[in-house]
Amino acid sequence: MDEPRFLVLRLGSLGDIVHTFPAVAGLRKSFPGAAIVWITDERWRPLVERSNLATDIWTVDARSWWSVRSTVRGIRKETWRAAIDYQGLWKTAFFPYLGGVRRRIGFDSKTIREFGVPMLYNERVRAQKEHIADQNGELSVQAGAQSGVAPFELRITAEEAAQSKEVRQHSGLHRYCVLCPGGGWRSKCWPAEHFGELSLQLRNEFGLRCVVNYGPGEEELARAVGAASGVADIILDSSPLGPLMALLRDAELVVGGDTGPLHLAVALGTPVVALFGPTDPARNGPYRSADIVLRSPDARRDHTRRNSIDTAMLGITVEAAAHAVRCRLEAQQ
Repeated sequence: MDEPRFLVLRLGSLGDIVHTFPAVAGLRKSFPGAAIVWITDERWRPLVERSNLATDIWTVDARSWWSVRSTVRGIRKETWRAAIDYQGLWKTAFFPYLGGVRRRIGFDSKTIREFGVPMLYNERVRAQKEHIADQNGELSVQAGAQSGVAPFELRITAEEAAQSKEVRQHSGLHRYCVLCPGGGWRSKCWPAEHFGELSLQLRNEFGLRCVVNYGPGEEELARAVGAASGVADIILDSSPLGPLMALLRDAELVVGGDTGPLHLAVALGTPVVALFGPTDPARNGPYRSADIVLRSPDARRDHTRRNSIDTAMLGITVEAAAHAVRCRLEAQQ
């Protein structure tokens, strides 16, 4: 009997892909010999490759008609046990629908936000779990997996680890904390001034230097953290994926909001303190119970992408963050 072929869809982003890995790992555990083809954005191919969960990775530019047509044609050439849309958007649901996949699995209208998308699935799952990683696992179970989620490992090459270590040694960086002030939406971010003050406290109390990680378009934010850090002697870092993973893995701690690098740190086994506001940590928080989440009691769930900091984020004090860091570090001892 031929091994089954599964088509899985999750185009982006970093944190969302990390939260999809446990579910695809559950699928892989139940079907170790299966072909799992993952459709993603070209930007995230290196991340998916590092999970070793997919037998093949197809990249697509959802804004390009040529790219979409080429991908649909590729889908039509194969026979699939099922297609699983972990993203739940029109731009992902259309691929298995137009590709003629018979079993098209996705969330129902009570679970996903984009109106009408479930019409393109013929097997709809109403999520019962709280965390998005576990909800994704419910889709894997619908596809036949015995367990919804399973452990996974992310690969860092020896060269990347050595490169990261050499850079840190050159900078005199030994024990350190990574700060992740970005967040995609400005409303999810903690103020840069707060991160700067926290870096000073971490240097004075714990002897930890802080590395401020930032991505494209976040240069000004990183500089603002640096300006507020005083004599903390922080380092600004915009490493590509491999060296970033090595940096996160070897850190004593990572502090940040609901952002991809923080979730990547969790996947790498690094302790985190997460700062949440308009997004719900029960759904999107660190996928590990030992980590600490700070959220204002006044916070309300709101996925509107605003350009100003949410008032709930302003309700998290530097003192509260420093105390959480203290508790998380003590728990590691």
